[in-house]
Amino acid sequence: MARDTGILADRAIAALFETGRLFSERDLDRDQIQPASLDLRLGAKAFRVRASFMPGPNSLVSDKLDRLKLHVVDLSEGAVLETGCVYIVPLMESLDLPANMSASANPKSSTGRLDIFTRVITDHAQEFDKIPVGYRGPLYLEISPRTFPIVARQGSRLSQIRFRIGNALLSEPELLHLHETETLVASSMPNVSGGGIALSIDLKGDANGLIGYRGKHHTAVVDVDKKAQHDVFDFWEPLYSRGRNELILDPDEFYILVSREAVHVPPLYAAEMTPFDPLVGEFRVHYAGFFDPGFGHEAAGGRGSRAVLEVRSHEVPFILEDSQIVGRLVYEHMLQAPEGLYGSGLGSNYQAQGLKLSKHFRG
Repeated sequence: MARDTGILADRAIAALFETGRLFSERDLDRDQIQPASLDLRLGAKAFRVRASFMPGPNSLVSDKLDRLKLHVVDLSEGAVLETGCVYIVPLMESLDLPANMSASANPKSSTGRLDIFTRVITDHAQEFDKIPVGYRGPLYLEISPRTFPIVARQGSRLSQIRFRIGNALLSEPELLHLHETETLVASSMPNVSGGGIALSIDLKGDANGLIGYRGKHHTAVVDVDKKAQHDVFDFWEPLYSRGRNELILDPDEFYILVSREAVHVPPLYAAEMTPFDPLVGEFRVHYAGFFDPGFGHEAAGGRGSRAVLEVRSHEVPFILEDSQIVGRLVYEHMLQAPEGLYGSGLGSNYQAQGLKLSKHFRG
């Protein structure tokens, strides 16, 4: 039976473009549409601004840029975006959503793993990364590299957007039932509360005791469009277990860690990591929160896929211990089945992953 609420799949996203609900300065890239999301592309200019801002219900983003911009960066041939700076980039894509359709945005997985803080902004916005029903207008991306300076260019894809009709979140009883039939996380006794299913941290490490990485400071730049371009040890300090199965997070350091549980997103569902929850500690986990249909799905080559976690402590040092809950996954119904699944012939970078840095690093 067809659903009337849910996340739009790849075919429906393509139809938005064909029917004029989604506009772009040029044709969509061949691989721009994912099973349940669309990658967003940077336009030709970045505006360095004094500070992050929210347009508010009575303002256009362009009006705020006129007042707050410091200078304009030409992205047509690529440019360096420095750490600690805030940039606003008009995106190639713009929207004319139907009256029953909303959208939400998130950094792409590779963006989060580079500690690039990004948020999509709309005209009249009162929330970041949220596009209200019926929105018509341009999209902008706020970019602030936190650990590494980056090279980005017109067409670079740092963020992604999902389209939805209505509310299709699974309730806690529905989550438990789906877990019983599909094994959403590799746990015989899942912790389901707050509308999501818990993920915990793995601090035992692999066969060599490797538990994660900490970003180095004062590095070279990372080109966001080039795979396997950089040596791991030029940018990352490996972290090893010393038998205590714990890790002290230093304030404002950036860590790549991994979940203890493998994650499974069945083909008719999409998942998302819930935002930072102060109840689990003074740290933020997982900037990039979308999990497409098929992530961790055995038929799509993903058996045993774990969630890589981007972690940053705030204000005070914080001790993480092995198996500690660090986040929750919420699941939503898809409006229809996608034509392609994550990892299944799509060239997905992180299917069947364990602890893994972004695609930009080799060795």
